[in-house]
Amino acid sequence: MSMDELKEDDEILFKLKQACSDLKNLLQLSYNVETSLAEIEEKFDGMQENLSITSRRIAPLQSLSIANKALDTRINRAISPALSLLESFKLSESLQRRLLELASKLANEKSSNKRLEKLIKYVDTVDNLNEAINSISKECEPAIQKLQEVVEFLSRTKATDQFRTHRLRETLITLKALCETEVDAMRFDGLLDDALLNLQDEYESLLNKMRHRSFMEVKSDCDDNQDDLAADMVPTDLGSELEVEVLTRISETLAANNCLDICIDIFVKVRYKRAAKALMRLNPEYLKTYSPEEIDEIEWESLETAISLWIQHFKLAIKNVFVSEKKLCCQVLGTIMDGVIWPECFVKIADKIMAVFFRFGEGVARSKKEPQKLFKLLDMFESLEKLKHEFSEIFADEAAAGVCSRYRELEKLLVHSSTKVFFELGLQIEANQDVFPPQDGSVPKLVRYAINYLKYLLTAAYSATMIRVLRTEQIWKAGILSTPETDENLLKDAMFNIMDAIRRNVESKRLRYKDKVLPHVFVMNTYWYIYMRTRNTELGKLMGDQYMKKAYKIVAEESAYSYQKQAWGPLVRLLDREEIKRVDKDGITAMVRGKMEAFTKGFDDITQRHKSFYHIPDVDLREQMREATVKLVVPVYTEFLNNFASSLHVKSYPSPEYIEDSLNQMFEVADHKSSGKSSFRLRHMRDPSDGSKSLSGEQSRRSKDFRRSKSSVIDN
Repeated sequence: MSMDELKEDDEILFKLKQACSDLKNLLQLSYNVETSLAEIEEKFDGMQENLSITSRRIAPLQSLSIANKALDTRINRAISPALSLLESFKLSESLQRRLLELASKLANEKSSNKRLEKLIKYVDTVDNLNEAINSISKECEPAIQKLQEVVEFLSRTKATDQFRTHRLRETLITLKALCETEVDAMRFDGLLDDALLNLQDEYESLLNKMRHRSFMEVKSDCDDNQDDLAADMVPTDLGSELEVEVLTRISETLAANNCLDICIDIFVKVRYKRAAKALMRLNPEYLKTYSPEEIDEIEWESLETAISLWIQHFKLAIKNVFVSEKKLCCQVLGTIMDGVIWPECFVKIADKIMAVFFRFGEGVARSKKEPQKLFKLLDMFESLEKLKHEFSEIFADEAAAGVCSRYRELEKLLVHSSTKVFFELGLQIEANQDVFPPQDGSVPKLVRYAINYLKYLLTAAYSATMIRVLRTEQIWKAGILSTPETDENLLKDAMFNIMDAIRRNVESKRLRYKDKVLPHVFVMNTYWYIYMRTRNTELGKLMGDQYMKKAYKIVAEESAYSYQKQAWGPLVRLLDREEIKRVDKDGITAMVRGKMEAFTKGFDDITQRHKSFYHIPDVDLREQMREATVKLVVPVYTEFLNNFASSLHVKSYPSPEYIEDSLNQMFEVADHKSSGKSSFRLRHMRDPSDGSKSLSGEQSRRSKDFRRSKSSVIDN
């Protein structure tokens, strides 16, 4: 074996010995560890036994801790509402102090705008106080209930000592008493109640200050022209934006505090007084008389003025006063109850005022149906028609149904009354036949009144209204489905009835004269008056020119001829020469003188009768009759006087000039004649030169307005 091999074996042996030593050490170490673990296990067993004992000892404390946590939760849950309630009480006290401060500042503030601004702050504070009190009221019951539950729990579970339970029970009793007494006192007897009363006073005062300013200004400027009073009025806002805002806030606050009825009563009472005073400044004393019996006792001039004022004031109330009042009512009360309440409030304000206007209008419509009232009844009806649109807009709400119904009833009354007055005019004319005609043969007052009445009725001011009234009455009687007449025929038929009544009245009265000449003078005067007063007028156009000529002009001409024949024919026939031709020469002188004496006596007699009993009031007609009489009498007298001058002492008898002057004086010839004359012709005694002449002065007389008189149409 070599040396190298020996060395390798030594190294291997060494390593084996080394490994054996390491294994011995490792085994010893493992034994030591095992011994230590055994000791530790013994210690752990002792500790586990100690922990088990400790766990059994602390278990009751753990249960007590859990119970304490549950109790703490219950107590905190019960105290939280109570704490919130205390905070609400503190807030309420703070707001009450704030109210007192603002009330003091309001009392000392002189500036209007600044006072309104402070008043808004005051209202805000009242609202906040009300919310605080409401919060207190809502929080009381939950707080009491929670405390009640805790007290019952502690009493039942004995979770705490009796002292603490007793304190909680006393707290509960105190809180109950506080909620039962103090909360109600705060709401109804405390500063909130005083503040609400103060707001009511402020509310009334502010409403009372809102006057119809524009109305006052216009009235003072229009005292001398009341016809334009209502036309010039433009409705304006009654208050500034700030004033309206304050009123709105106060209304909402009062409504939120169960004072809505009081709020409405104040608003309606104050605004009604303001609206009424605004109209009372126009001094409508006539409204105090409204029953038909009382109205019948009023003098016509006074009643006519009263009706005119009623129309103006009614228009003013609708277009100005109520428009402004409705706007204010909507602005102030429109936010309450979703806008349901304000229309009723406005109607309450307007209803009393409208009732006063309605009852006067109804009284006029129900009073005696006198002819002169027709025009004022038509004025009233027309004013209602013109105001219908504005009226419908103002009183469009359901709450105003009663006012609208009365408006329609007044219109119906006016329609019935107008038509009845119009148709009764013909009946009154018919009933007038028994009255004696004028003793001088002049035109009766009845005829003058009736013709001017009808002419005025057909002017532009009344014709359309009269047609509307007649048509409305016709539809009500015949029904909507009936065939309507044209406007012209509707009015023409009514006018024909009255004109026929006038004609029958005249024909009846002409028979009551005992004098033979007066009937002809009477008919001539009357029919000529009717024809000339209706010529070239709406009445004449409606009746028709041919009808007017045939019914009146021709009859007047025939009566004029009959007048000439009856009055002057016998006188002219006295100078007839046919009788003289049959007498011998010796008897001519005596006959001529006899005729002249008879003529002179007859002439004096008839001229005297003309001056005393016969009257032709129309200047142009009188002039034509004078000319016709002069042409009839003077030439015959002149020729007779010239032909028999040898048989007469001419100077002993009136000259032709004297006869003509006497006739002129008898007919009262005017100093200066008219520019033209009417085409009046005497049948069978016509002067060709008169054929195309027209009455002078007719145009000027026709242009004058018909003035209604107080006297009854049945007077002569």
